This record gives sequence, C-alpha cells and structure tokens, in this order.
Amino acid sequence: MFLISNAKIINEGKNFFGSLLIKNGKIEEIFVEKIPVIENIEVFDATGKILLPGIIDSHVHFREPGLTHKTNIFYESRAAAAGGVTSFFDMPNTIPPTISEKFLQEKFEIAAKKSIINFSFFLGATNENFSEIEKISRNEVAGIKLFLGSSTGNLKIDNEEIIDKIFKLKQIPIVVHCEDDKIISENLLKIKKLYGENIPAFCHSQIRDSESCYFSTKKAIEKSRKFGTQLHVLHLSTEKELEFFEKCENVAEKQITAEVCLSHLIFFDQDYSIFGHKIKCNPSIKSVFDRDSLWEALKNNQIDTISTDNAPHLLDEKLKSYLESPSGIPSIQFSLQLMLEKYLENKISLEKIVEKMCHNPAKIFRIEKRGFIRKNYFADLVLIDLFSQKISKNKIFSLCNWSPFENIEFKSRISQTFVNGICVFDGENFAENCFGEKISFLR
Repeated sequence: MFLISNAKIINEGKNFFGSLLIKNGKIEEIFVEKIPVIENIEVFDATGKILLPGIIDSHVHFREPGLTHKTNIFYESRAAAAGGVTSFFDMPNTIPPTISEKFLQEKFEIAAKKSIINFSFFLGATNENFSEIEKISRNEVAGIKLFLGSSTGNLKIDNEEIIDKIFKLKQIPIVVHCEDDKIISENLLKIKKLYGENIPAFCHSQIRDSESCYFSTKKAIEKSRKFGTQLHVLHLSTEKELEFFEKCENVAEKQITAEVCLSHLIFFDQDYSIFGHKIKCNPSIKSVFDRDSLWEALKNNQIDTISTDNAPHLLDEKLKSYLESPSGIPSIQFSLQLMLEKYLENKISLEKIVEKMCHNPAKIFRIEKRGFIRKNYFADLVLIDLFSQKISKNKIFSLCNWSPFENIEFKSRISQTFVNGICVFDGENFAENCFGEKISFLR
C-alpha cells in the first residue's frame, strides 16, 4: 500500500488537487485537496506534478514474433512505459500473422513474459480465416482488424462476401485500415513515369493520396451502417474523410468512431523535405490543410482517439530508396510529451488529451477497470513534471534506436509510470521482473 500525494489530477473532465491511496494494484481511495495522515506508508510526493490515467495506445506494431530484428515486445513496452503508456493493443501483421487462435495465444504468452505494461491484440482478418474469426471469444481480443488496403505485412482482405460475413457477426469491434489499392497503383504508375525508380519522399502523399483513403473509408462506413456493426476507423489522414463522422461528446453513443495518429497531427507534407523516409507511413502524411482539419475534428469530437501506430524499422531500412523503404515510425515513447507540447501551446486542453488517449479507448473497446482514475480501478497512472527534457539518442528505448523526435527539447518529462500499482518507470530506470497483465473486456 502507498500514497501518491498532492498531485494535480486530470480525470473525467475535472482538474483538481488530490491524493490516491493504492492497495493491491488498485485505487483504494481518492482524496480531494486534503492529504490524509496515514502512518507507516510509502508516499510518492507529487507536489507540483500532474497525474493522469495511464495512456492506452490502441494501435501499435511491436514486431514480435518474426520481425524482432527491428524491435520486440520487451523493448517497445519499455519505450511505452517511458512515455506514460500503460496499455497497448498490438496489430496482427507479424510473422506469422495473428490470424488464428493458435497464433493469438502464442503472442499472449510472449507478452506475459516480456511486457512491462498491459497488453492485448487484434485478430487479423483474411479471405480464408472466417472460421477463426467466428469462434473467437468476445472478451479474448481487442477487436478484428481488416486491412482494406495493402500495408506492411500484406494482410489485405478483398473478398466482399467474407467482409460482409465479418460485419454481420457484430460480436466484437471491427477496426479498419482504409486505403484503396487500385487508386494507389494507378498513382504509382503516374509517378514512375515522372521519376522512374528514383521517387522523391514527398511523392508518398501523392501516391497514397486523399482519394484512396476517402474511397476506402466510405466503403467501410457503408458496411457498418448496413449491418449495424461497431466500427473504429484507424488513422484518419484527410479532411475529406471527416464528412463521415458525427460530432458527439459521448463516444459511448457512437456506432462508428475514428482515430487520429500522432504522425498526422504533428507532420505535414512539406516535412518530407526535412525527414525524408523517416516519416513515411501508411496512410501518408498529407497537406497542412488536412493536418489542421484533423486537429479541429479532434477538438469538436468527430475524432475520438489518439494513437501512435508505433511501427519501428531499422534506420538503415528507412534510408533506402522510396520503393524499398518500409512505412512506419517509432513514436510511442514521445506521444504524451508531444501532446503536452500542444497543451503548452494552448492548442488542446489536458482534459481533452486524457479524454482522447485514456477514457475513450477504454469506452470504445469496453476495457475492464482501466482508463480512468476511479475507486477500485487498476492503478495505471502517469505522473508528469513540466520540466524541460532534451531527447538524446541514449534516451531512446526502442531497439531500433532512432526517432524523428530525437534532439527535441520537450517542456515536460515523464516522472513516474505506474502499471497495476507498481512504479515500472521512475523517469530514468525501469523496474526489474515486473510484467503487465492481459487486458479484460466487458462485452
């Protein structure tokens, strides 16, 4: 049992000074303003610090199994903890892909032995594995992932009959990657005629353009409306797609929800001239107009969650030519700090950050007892100092050991990250022999 005392707590739209009593991995009591006197108890003095629920990143690629030369669950979970992330949902495009109960259980076993934070996984959909999808337990996984366009790992599903059967199940949330391969292929041919094999990095936004996203997102939305299926559209990147999403403060009332990823909030297409393929990701980073529209949609509740799509590759791989350079950005360690920078610029409130990064993922996926600071909820928490911190290479915890955010001087730092009541990161070091838990869902 221990006490986190005198913190500035941000939770459920409120901002107040208080203290938390933690017992057996859960929040035993919440004290507002008045600090209790409890003898013989360890105290984390949080005076001057901000206390948030732990970040839930519902869209990551931790590369294990099969792609562990890039990174793995051990390293990425530590990078996540160093960024205040206490739970993650990993995508199915590993090797082998997570498209069966057998491969799903293997990933759970790996995570239980390696992850310092809490974990769950998406089951991938293919044209051939409907029987696996049909029998999956409702509370076993975060959801079913459909790649309606090709991306890393090539788990594309394009059999309309199978897609309809999946949408008809309605037993579990569906999450979708929306890009149209036909449009992308046609765009690539046009670009090749101009540049041959030496395609500049900025052409990525012209190849994987707004139209390819719009066409695919429209199709997914139509399926959801037709069959009444819960749908979460991943990584919106265009202003045009926003027409499909309603403004609603209570995400629990929505059948169709949307995610924006860090890369599409931070960068725009002119940044290719600075970062090149380091910021190549799918869907592509687009115009400043698109970026600004995504910010507005985030604040007016058309967009419901912020994730990273954390997807590490080795720097040598990223620096290859356009056609050989893989898409994906390592970013999970800095997601909260980047959003805090925007808070300090008066672009977004702390309350809105917590809503989009903690509360709404818990609501959309119906996570059991996480994502909020409430009595009897798991003590997944992050303490923040508003002190400057420069990110040097030796402070990057991903195995890939690079980041487009390297050498940035943030005006905040992660002071402590607690997972199930255990301080797993103290601002400098990680706890040893501490592991997160498999996330449970209420469905």
